[in-house]
Amino acid sequence: MRILHTSDWHLGQHFMGKSRQAEHQALIGWLLEQVEAQAVDAVLVAGDIFDTGTPPSYARELYNQLVGQLYKAGVPLLILGGNHDSPATLGESRELLAHLGTTVIAATHEDVATQVIVLPQRNGEPGCIVCAIPFVRPRDVLQSQAGQSAEDKQLSLQTAIQAHYGAVFAAATARQTELAAALGRPLPIIATGHLTTVGASISESVREIYVGALEAFPTAAFPPADYIALGHIHRPQKVGGLEHIRYCGSPIPLGFDEAKQQKEMLLVDLDADGLKAVTVLPVPRFQGLVAISGNLQTLAGAIGAAATEGTREFPAWLEVTVAEDDYLADLPARIEALTEGWPVEVLRIRRQRGNAAARLDAAARETLDELSPHDVFARRLQQEELGEELQQALNERYRAIVVGLTGENA
Repeated sequence: MRILHTSDWHLGQHFMGKSRQAEHQALIGWLLEQVEAQAVDAVLVAGDIFDTGTPPSYARELYNQLVGQLYKAGVPLLILGGNHDSPATLGESRELLAHLGTTVIAATHEDVATQVIVLPQRNGEPGCIVCAIPFVRPRDVLQSQAGQSAEDKQLSLQTAIQAHYGAVFAAATARQTELAAALGRPLPIIATGHLTTVGASISESVREIYVGALEAFPTAAFPPADYIALGHIHRPQKVGGLEHIRYCGSPIPLGFDEAKQQKEMLLVDLDADGLKAVTVLPVPRFQGLVAISGNLQTLAGAIGAAATEGTREFPAWLEVTVAEDDYLADLPARIEALTEGWPVEVLRIRRQRGNAAARLDAAARETLDELSPHDVFARRLQQEELGEELQQALNERYRAIVVGLTGENA
């Protein structure tokens, strides 16, 4: 059984006045090619298929294209709701899409058995069982209690989400037993999620949509599934260095801080014994997106280099951070002069001195009373040049120490 794990498409994103429609259209075409070339049995989208709860019509059209083309290819599609998705919007076409080989789990259900999905292989035989868990909203699993502190609310939500995972996984193992008797072989179990886990490395385009969201879900709280397909974090990564718990990341960069990331999807191979392999499938860049910085003299060369990622028809989008010369009042005009004749378009100009002053001012107002132990540790890690996996490992270890000492999450 081969699953294509992807997430965080954010169809309909309006990026600094620019539509991503052309990129998403190209992405769908590329995905369909890969589904055939890589002999994919099923596609799984782990949340945030849309950027907003009320996506524009062209975003819905792209969504319908994805559903229709995968149905034509004979490949089932599983869509999980994310924190950007509206359960009502996703749910409105759920029954119709079920006739087109697409299963939509927009929100958690009281009857957890409805979140246990059997995905078939291309030959029609059952291939795997999915604990289909979307973004979990507190109101769906938790009753508010008066007098709770913020820490108590976080712990209650974590416990409720863990209990929901446990209930869905128990229903999946029961289904696994039934099918094993009929098929003469066990089916692997996949779990999904759209949330932040302990040690995950996020980017500025990741945002929560309500106050009081779970800060980070402990890795140990996941059920013992063969593979856990996660969404919400846009940077592709293993969780805690574990091969079977993965964020695939967003397929296109959703902010300038993601411009240098190699975006990817994941090919997940499973059999009766469980997870066999996870293969990275690099996603090509469909729109040049470049962040450059320097003074006016060095920016001229940086703009020329960035121009290689654009064409006259599709110029590269730039974020320009100006150092040293950032005091100049006519900075936008000077930047415009530097870019003249190049296939680039400046979407944002940042003044380094102003940004630094704002950060220093904010830091000066902070006191230890305003910071959690994890915040203090994060500030210290920012002063070191550490690899991503080492940062994750240190965060995991630090949280374990804090929990051991205080009995609370950092």
